[in-house]
Amino acid sequence: MLQFADDTIFFGEPSMENVTLIKAMLRSYEMVSGLRINFAKSHFGAIGQSQQWCRSAADLLNCGSLQLPFTYLGMPIGANPRRIIMWEPIFRKFEAKLNKWNQRKVSMAGRITLINLS
Repeated sequence: MLQFADDTIFFGEPSMENVTLIKAMLRSYEMVSGLRINFAKSHFGAIGQSQQWCRSAADLLNCGSLQLPFTYLGMPIGANPRRIIMWEPIFRKFEAKLNKWNQRKVSMAGRITLINLS
């Protein structure tokens, strides 16, 4: 299991038994916490299983099917990391942040006033 902010990702062997256990864990969490899981925003996917099997598991969990590759926290997951195109969104984000930083640096430099006290 991997958690970040309000996201949770479960990893495990792709079996209907595990899917049923995940459903039981999520339902137990809802009952204990009083919170509701938004299954409309949730997705299920498995590597090495047929689309039919993944659709059956997603139906059991009452969520959508996950298509590979997908993006998580701005990173493409399931794409070939050796291909430059996979890194393009990340390069664009860094460039945008660098541009913002440079603009802030330039605007702050214009506000600095030197005072000679001698």
